[in-house]
Amino acid sequence: MRARIRAGDRAAFADLYDEHARAVYNHALRLTGNWSEAEEAMSETFLAAWRTRETVEPEGGSLKPWLLGIATHKAHNANRGLRRRLAFLARSPEPRPVEDFAEETAGRIDDARRLAVVHEALGRLRRQDREVFALCVSAGLDYQQAAEALGIPVGTVRSRLSRARARLARISGQLDRANAEPRGPRGEKESEAAFAAVFLQEETG
Repeated sequence: MRARIRAGDRAAFADLYDEHARAVYNHALRLTGNWSEAEEAMSETFLAAWRTRETVEPEGGSLKPWLLGIATHKAHNANRGLRRRLAFLARSPEPRPVEDFAEETAGRIDDARRLAVVHEALGRLRRQDREVFALCVSAGLDYQQAAEALGIPVGTVRSRLSRARARLARISGQLDRANAEPRGPRGEKESEAAFAAVFLQEETG
């Protein structure tokens, strides 16, 4: 597969897309928290992959880490663009409210709110830690694959993931205290599982 991709084999690239498009989209969604931004990041990821196909190492395993590394960069750019647009809108006159009378949109709104809550919590992490968490916990890459995706040492992946987990555990504890719900000693694992579960629901919903 690597040799065919490097050679510009369009059929191989189509197979690559079919195999990993969903994973790339889900990863971008985790990092952006926005469906349209995730779709754009996915498209840009595969366009960039095609343009840089000759940089693929001839030897190695799955190309998923390579694609998710590109997607991480594209999602970061999407977030920066979104912040600029939001800053512009904040300076614009507020539009008149429009009544939403379509009951069938309720489920979609609930999904968006749930994703927004998780994305807000992850947004409290440093960007580098959030990217490692998304790759290792949500996308299921191991340390070596995440290091390959981000172009950093394995030890850096380990330290960033540990820091992200500790930070999310503290955030989860703060939310529990705000809701007067005590958390047991397994809070870190439970909070991590909760974040991963929401991502899984988004993927299979």
